[in-house]
Order: sequence, then structure tokens, then C-alpha cells
Amino acid sequence: MNEQPATSSALDEETARAEVYGLLAQLYYAAPEPGLLEALRVAVTEAPAAGGFLEDPWRDFVGVAREMEDGAIAREYDSLFGGVGKPEVYLFGSHYLSGFLNEKPLARLRTDLAALGLTRGDEMPETEDHIAYLCEVMRYLIAGDDVQVANLSRQQAFFAAHVQPWVTQLCDAVAAHPKARFYAALATFTRSFVSVEVQGFDMLDGAQ
Repeated sequence: MNEQPATSSALDEETARAEVYGLLAQLYYAAPEPGLLEALRVAVTEAPAAGGFLEDPWRDFVGVAREMEDGAIAREYDSLFGGVGKPEVYLFGSHYLSGFLNEKPLARLRTDLAALGLTRGDEMPETEDHIAYLCEVMRYLIAGDDVQVANLSRQQAFFAAHVQPWVTQLCDAVAAHPKARFYAALATFTRSFVSVEVQGFDMLDGAQ
């Protein structure tokens, strides 16, 4: 009986982590659909425990979503990440890790994805080092049903190899861009969330 609250709390935390990764995957992959923006605008902004580290960046992000119109957010996405040719901001890990697209970091990623039994779907034209794809992999490693794949050690290894080394550079590039408002707030939240993940995995190392 005494263990039940702790177990429930741990499950709630894992569910929340998976949901955040899923949300990030949607928001970085394409301009958000009206239904997603509607849900964001009515989202709770108070953390369960007052003063939570993610509370302020999440509140700021939701506040920007409430202030901006759907069309303005879609245009911002296209302005930053879309267009023909070179985008204003790259969303691909290889760019930040090697300076080029489709380089060795992508090959290493594909090897690790194959070891996890994961492949890119035919409906996704982008390479696997797109931040949205990596967030979706993290969501699966947290919430998937196969405990041989979806477990903390796999999460930690994948995060350390393919997310942590470059995602803060992406966040910095987005947050500093003069055309970014919605995505600047999202980048600030992303950076904060990633720092919490880093701390959590560091604590896991200390406990082993």
C-alpha cells in the first residue's frame, strides 16, 4: 500500500514525458493544425507542484499560442523551416553535428534505429535525423509496449547519442531568429525540457 503513490507518480511522470515528446514531434514536423492549436490555447499552465522548472517556459509558450492567429503561426513555420532550397533554420541533426546534411551522424542514427527495430515510414520524406522524428522515437521508447526496447536504458542511450549533442544548438538558432515568435517560445520550452531530461538521466547514472 505504501508503494502505490510512488508507483502512480512515476507512471504519471512517464506519461507526461511521452506526451511532451509527442507534442514536440507534431510542432516541429509541420505547421500545427487548428485542433492542436485550440488544445494548446486551453492547456493548463500551472505545474502540479508550484515552482516547477518547466512551468514558466510552458506558460510563456501557451501565452504566445493564445496571442497569435493560426495563419500567422503557419506562416512563421514556413518562413523558418520551409521554402525552396536552404531553410532559415535547419531541423536536421547532421547539420549541427557535421555542418552538412546526410553525413556520418545520420548513418550512425540509422544503425541504431535498425537495432531498435525501427524504420522511417514511406510517408515521411525527411531523413531520420529530423528533430520531429527523433522526438517521436523518444516518445516510443518511453511509451511503447515492448519492454525490450521501450525502457530507461534505451531511452538514455538514444537521447545521449542522437538528441543531446545538438538539440540545444537548434533551440538557440530558433530562439535567436528575428522571424521567430511562436517557435522562439517553443524553442525555449524545448531547451528547458531537454535540460530536465539530461538531469534525469544523470541521476539515473548516479543511482546505478
